[in-house]
Amino acid sequence: MPEVGPLLKHWRGVRRLSQLALAAEAAVSVRHLSFVETGRANPSRAMVLKLAEVLDVPLRERNTLLLSAGFSPEYPESAWDAPSLVAVREALRTILLHQEPFPALVMDRGWDIRHTNTAARRFFAFLQKGQPKSPPGAANVLRRMFHPDGVRRQVTNWPEVAEALVRRARREAIGGVLDERAQEILDEVLDYPGVPSHLRVVDATAPVLPIVPIRYERDGRRFDYFSTVTTLGTPQDVTLQELRIECFFPMNDETRERARELAEPSGK
Repeated sequence: MPEVGPLLKHWRGVRRLSQLALAAEAAVSVRHLSFVETGRANPSRAMVLKLAEVLDVPLRERNTLLLSAGFSPEYPESAWDAPSLVAVREALRTILLHQEPFPALVMDRGWDIRHTNTAARRFFAFLQKGQPKSPPGAANVLRRMFHPDGVRRQVTNWPEVAEALVRRARREAIGGVLDERAQEILDEVLDYPGVPSHLRVVDATAPVLPIVPIRYERDGRRFDYFSTVTTLGTPQDVTLQELRIECFFPMNDETRERARELAEPSGK
């Protein structure tokens, strides 16, 4: 395991803070901070947590910092079905229910889908109706969008959406850093047949539109959506911090009507 000093220096670089700025924010001396980063001084548990808080380090990586400094982890990582998360799961279900008849889902840090509302299950089943195969592996947002057996053929503006998703995967990573799991799934989908090679070198820092529409078409029916992504505020559990809630909103009256039609028994 890497030493804590270089890890702290790495996160300071990610946040683009000088030693002086970090020392001032954390109320420590520049000299002591320099000694910690170079390994000449061992930080206390409290200092590691304070520096991690100032640097806005994700909870998973805060645990790594503590382990690297010789301390036990601070933040639990609960299983999705753990009894301690019952209230959270119910709250998420309520959020997704209120999004009906429009799609909504909950995904984790690797873009795996943890939960969906009825509208999302109904809509994506409609898009993939009659397809002999589905994307490999666990249900995953990136796999669904990039794999030839996903919904790629039903997205009429797929090149625009694909580029936006790659940017988002790199920009919206927890803590602003693309972690190993997210990098693995991104590498996987970029290797799928028909995915343009230029997506591997997309500049994640370039300005992007605040809303990228996703335009679907199947059996003569069009659905124009945009989506919003929400995270849970001030979580103290690694699993909860890494959850994201994505809600799809119709961009026009036609999409609203089509979504309501799908919700009817005759629309299934």
